[in-house]
Amino acid sequence: MPYKLSASLHAHSSDVRAVASPIDTLVLSASRDNTALSWTRLTPSAPFVQESVFHPGSKYINAIAYIPPSPEAPKGYAVTGGVETVINVYSLDAPSEPKYALVGHTENVCALNTSPSGLVISGSWDRTAKVWRDFQQLYELRGHEQSVWAVHILDEDAETYLTASADNTIKMWMRNKLIRTFTGHTSAVRGLALMPHIGFASCSNDGEIRVWTLEGDVVFTLSGHTSFVYSLTVLPTGEIASGGEDRTLRVWRDEECVQTIAHPATSVWAVSSMPNGDIVTGSSDGIVRVFSAAEERWATTDKLKDYDDQVASQTLPSQQVGDVKKTDLPGPETLTEPGKKPGEVKMVRNGESVEAHQWNPTSMSWQKIGEVVDAVGSGRKQLHGGKEYDYVFDVDIQDGVPPLKLPYNVNENPYAAAQRFLAANDLPMSYLDQIVQFIERNTSAVNLSSGTDFVDPFTGASRYQPSRNSVPTQHASTFVDPFTGSSRYTPQPSSALLPTAQLEPVAIRAPSVIPVNTFLSFKQGNVNAMRGKIRELDEAFRNEISTLAVAIYPPESTKLDEAYTFLSQAFSSPDNITAQPPNKTHLETILQVLERWPSSTRFPGMSSAFPSCKIFPTFLPPFLSLPSPAVIDLARLVSGYCPSAYADSAVAEQFFTSLLKAAEWDAPWETPIPKSRETNILLALRAVANALQEGTQPSTVDWVSLLLRDISTAPYDVLMKNHRVTLATSLFNLSCVRLKGPIPSTVSDQYLALLSTILRQERNDAETAYRALVALGNTLYALRSQSGKLTAAQISEFRQELPALTARFPEERIGAVINDVEGLL
Repeated sequence: MPYKLSASLHAHSSDVRAVASPIDTLVLSASRDNTALSWTRLTPSAPFVQESVFHPGSKYINAIAYIPPSPEAPKGYAVTGGVETVINVYSLDAPSEPKYALVGHTENVCALNTSPSGLVISGSWDRTAKVWRDFQQLYELRGHEQSVWAVHILDEDAETYLTASADNTIKMWMRNKLIRTFTGHTSAVRGLALMPHIGFASCSNDGEIRVWTLEGDVVFTLSGHTSFVYSLTVLPTGEIASGGEDRTLRVWRDEECVQTIAHPATSVWAVSSMPNGDIVTGSSDGIVRVFSAAEERWATTDKLKDYDDQVASQTLPSQQVGDVKKTDLPGPETLTEPGKKPGEVKMVRNGESVEAHQWNPTSMSWQKIGEVVDAVGSGRKQLHGGKEYDYVFDVDIQDGVPPLKLPYNVNENPYAAAQRFLAANDLPMSYLDQIVQFIERNTSAVNLSSGTDFVDPFTGASRYQPSRNSVPTQHASTFVDPFTGSSRYTPQPSSALLPTAQLEPVAIRAPSVIPVNTFLSFKQGNVNAMRGKIRELDEAFRNEISTLAVAIYPPESTKLDEAYTFLSQAFSSPDNITAQPPNKTHLETILQVLERWPSSTRFPGMSSAFPSCKIFPTFLPPFLSLPSPAVIDLARLVSGYCPSAYADSAVAEQFFTSLLKAAEWDAPWETPIPKSRETNILLALRAVANALQEGTQPSTVDWVSLLLRDISTAPYDVLMKNHRVTLATSLFNLSCVRLKGPIPSTVSDQYLALLSTILRQERNDAETAYRALVALGNTLYALRSQSGKLTAAQISEFRQELPALTARFPEERIGAVINDVEGLL
């Protein structure tokens, strides 16, 4: 029997990136909406209902797995991984908070696999895989050159594992030793599945599925998907099911595709099989779907028809199915001819529209899967956020991550559009030039018939292409994109784009960047895990007579709980916060705990005195390599979300000065900085950056003067890269405050002196230099508009620093800011 829709599970509000269906009565799903869900049913024929919601953090969840029941978890465990880098383990019996948190990865966790005994293997963008036993790290598998997109436990007893990567390879490991590398895929390998009695199967961005022996031989290759293949699973029958960017679920038997099921979505991100043979998919429309080959589990006739209608009503960009010339297409009469293979797509002209139909061998008929439309930017205005734009591009920030929308009008400064896009999506400003180049390339209209591809600055892929007749073709540049190694096209002045009176001279100067008034912050976090860690450490103190005196007192515990409650609501429902925001007394409580607790316990990874502690803070930014100290991390979040608590300058001065002291800022600066101190320093600086935000008024920042003076006592060359970029962010945020009006002269003097130090001594990190330069540019712009000025000595000092910066950082974005600064000086 063919597979047909059995159930559609609606609850996620964004892409479903991962699914697991270990038993016939349970489905687990993970989503870009920052949640994971469990769905259960009483019997295999009953409907699924949502049972539990997991909130691991405030970032995307990209992986999920299941650990079978045990005495301490009679229903088993759900394991999640995502952008916040910590692997959370939830008991399905008590799902409100994670039972364990596995800390070690430094970037997005995008792959998980488990064994019946509870062994866990994880893969990450940090290019490693990790094996965890008893929820502690057992091995680190290091050898891939790019992100590890798939992992699998091959044999737990023999301690052998498989990993697959964006470096196009698959590797086999015994314990933590590499024993074999499988090569053959020509693009990122995205999924792995065991093939009984054969070996394993893999799928890739190259559109192929390969079946391998464990010795490295390819048994056969399955070709049929027309785009990236993201996920695959092996059914109990030995058949393979796969899903990908071409919107389809495909079922393969004996080296042939026997069924293709189109989805009313852009991507089928994940597939999983149940023991009864049903297939579960997760897709970009946020819906989890179950398909069954058992007729008794099919959806009702009405629901099946509704599903087919949803698929037929989809619109497909023309480049997704091939270049389209309407006059050359046949009419509907060609649909009387049978297809040559399952999943074959045929386009027909039906009046003024173009329809895409897919061959269904089960019903021996063509199924309409959508209408083909022109690419975005082909002469029609596009709607985004309630406004019309000439273009709305999809920008892939990383393979496998859903694209972000980039709106742009042809009469708009591309730098302004790029800055708006980066700020709206919380992306680093270091990508500014790449986004500008992407805009220029995709609005310069390469002739499609030449076969030239538009290249996304992040991934080397693009979704939308302007039509061939929108503007003339331009010549190719020898510029090489630093992300992908691909060339781009540079637009030239053309009367087809602008009236003659608006043409720029041939030697076009880069558009002005200054002023930039979008504040940057470090406000991500996982309050529940932070709360659990502080409680666990406090409990450890209470259990030892020698440390009982530093334990948290009951009144302090009450104040901390109130702060947790407010922050939890700020994360989960920012528009409906009912808790009172923390005030001065809450800050005093945090400072009292900081001052009492030994500095080593502010850093959980160094707490060797408490070997039983397994729950660690789950906020871990992609560029941090170690866990965050729970108390200082709490102070960082309070700084970002509760500005009213330190609205009084004296309170603010005491609070942030105490944070620096807790981070041992006054201790001798010896290299290398211990890891515990390094992380404490970073979070203290982030708390300062968070305090300078949109609502900060120039007249209220007098407390910053003393803080900048203390910060300046640290030798700049001892600070780590993350410290320096965070310090530059604080100065940039202060420059955004300065754009609103004059700040106290003592603050201005300290600020300019520290800014000069960064510009003079920064020699390695372009992002730090860029943020400091923009801060200087903002300041000069503010002084000019507010009738202020620098001293002659300050002007001379900054002018002397600019040529060296140009030589050290020959990037276009830095050159653009230096041009602005020179003009303002």
